[in-house]
Amino acid sequence: MKLIRICNTPRIDFYTADLTTKLELPMASTLLSAGFPSPAEDHIELKLDLNRALVKHPSATFYGRVKGSSMIEAGIAEGDIIVIDKSLEPKDGDIAVCFLDGEFTVKRISSGAEGLCLLPANSEFKPIRIAEESEFQIWGIVTYVIHKAR
Repeated sequence: MKLIRICNTPRIDFYTADLTTKLELPMASTLLSAGFPSPAEDHIELKLDLNRALVKHPSATFYGRVKGSSMIEAGIAEGDIIVIDKSLEPKDGDIAVCFLDGEFTVKRISSGAEGLCLLPANSEFKPIRIAEESEFQIWGIVTYVIHKAR
């Protein structure tokens, strides 16, 4: 999967992907235990193409590289790549890329009696209430997070 940078912002770098490439990688056909080890089995038979696994709506999907730590407790860290689907209808509780008063930000959407609010997943950051006069758009819904483990 080749990424093509399309836009840099202070909080997110946006990319589009070349989805014409196909790269099938071997995938274990058994579940991998994150608890106690399971007996070793030679079940690497399936193939996985990350383009097909991560992108359901190719013309509406973008990638973003996250800057900052406001979503760390949601498993989104500095440098992570997020998969953003602009075709999905936002739902309460979704993590979304939002455009607010000239800047992009990644936050959890919360709607309630007090109106729409963007919630960080880090106690060092405060929720952001969306004022009526704000320039605001839910740009896309985060569907996957690619996190470097090493």
